[in-house]
Amino acid sequence: MKRKSGLATALPVCLLLFYLSLPITAQSQSGPSIVLHAARLLDIEAGKIISPGEVLVQGERIVEAGTSVRHPVGAETIDLGDKTLLPGLIDAHIHLFLHPGAEDLQTVEESVPERTIIALLAARDDLMAGFTAERDMGTEGAGSADTAVRNAIDQGLVPGPRLRVSGNAVSMLGGHEDALGYNPEQHVLPNATLANNADQLVAVIRQQFKEGADFIKIYETGPDTVKGGKHATVYQYTEAELAAAVAEATRVGKKVAVHATGEPGALYAAQAGVVSIDHANQLGDETMRLMKEKGIFAVPTFTIFEYFGDHPSSPETGARDRQMLDLHAKEFLKQIAAGVPFAMGSDVGPFPHGTQARELELMVKFGMTPLAALQADLLNGAKLLGWDGQIGALKPGHFADVIAVPGDPLKDISVMKSVMFVMKGGVVYKK
Repeated sequence: MKRKSGLATALPVCLLLFYLSLPITAQSQSGPSIVLHAARLLDIEAGKIISPGEVLVQGERIVEAGTSVRHPVGAETIDLGDKTLLPGLIDAHIHLFLHPGAEDLQTVEESVPERTIIALLAARDDLMAGFTAERDMGTEGAGSADTAVRNAIDQGLVPGPRLRVSGNAVSMLGGHEDALGYNPEQHVLPNATLANNADQLVAVIRQQFKEGADFIKIYETGPDTVKGGKHATVYQYTEAELAAAVAEATRVGKKVAVHATGEPGALYAAQAGVVSIDHANQLGDETMRLMKEKGIFAVPTFTIFEYFGDHPSSPETGARDRQMLDLHAKEFLKQIAAGVPFAMGSDVGPFPHGTQARELELMVKFGMTPLAALQADLLNGAKLLGWDGQIGALKPGHFADVIAVPGDPLKDISVMKSVMFVMKGGVVYKK
């Protein structure tokens, strides 16, 4: 989601570089084993807290997890006390290349190198908040710069989550994220890559995969309105056009995700077989049926609507965003009842990175149990990002992505905003 507001002043590039170079508490654990001990551990698959909790880590993987594990000779024991151990969190809808302020002006006034530095800092902030894996849903005009961020993290050059990246999102001429409202003689660049038909979609998708994208993000709906208490939006691509995009991605073993806030665009996306429908403010009965049948995830992104409602660019936009959030909450209950599968995604970027655990609170506030919200985040998030069996649970063979929070998150989901310990791939980043 995007909204124009007052311009945020960016930090000088030299200061950003200095901040990025500050030492963190990471330490390689390719040698001795580590035993993590805490008062509790969340068994996310069984849906229960066990006590006490221990995790044995060797290198980048979990070897054992349970109420007690082996303590090999020479192993380091990290006693986290009255905390709960959980798998690292997963945010399935982020924007590393955005920060609070006027998103459209950021893409015009800030260079791609500057935005890339800001993205590295955002990745670090998300990691320190316990998000060890994320899906970046478009660089908003920075092209394939997210490929460089992902690769730098993977190579251990900078701290950050595991990333699935999409490069620039895809939209149509005059559609969502095109450069609208500017003097056309200035030739302001769009924040998306434009494609107007199936052939152009295929060409754009091939180029993005060439530049390193892990998946494709398409804007399927345009402006949103609330009239008479009902949500309305304009679709951008037909079902046949989306099906061509899905077929091209499938040809090389990859997926398509869509921004779709309502009908009929959401239905076209479900019929085409996308992997997720993000925002999903309003879904029709047939759309929900297809999503349940095909395992298409809804990613609600409540936090962005709440943030825009609380930080409006005008009284009118604030009122609209609050209305949309209220309607979205009511529709969410219908989607839960219909058996739609959910993943957690916050749309962080327009609001500060590292604060997106608020999304879990809102998922609970609007109808989920804390366990269901965490399972949507961890188990479904792992599936959506294509890392099922690798992340999202504290199990032998999984990556040692482990966090710790105070209290019991099944009783009080708000503790997820107070991550005290972060390990990713056996490396401790926060302790």
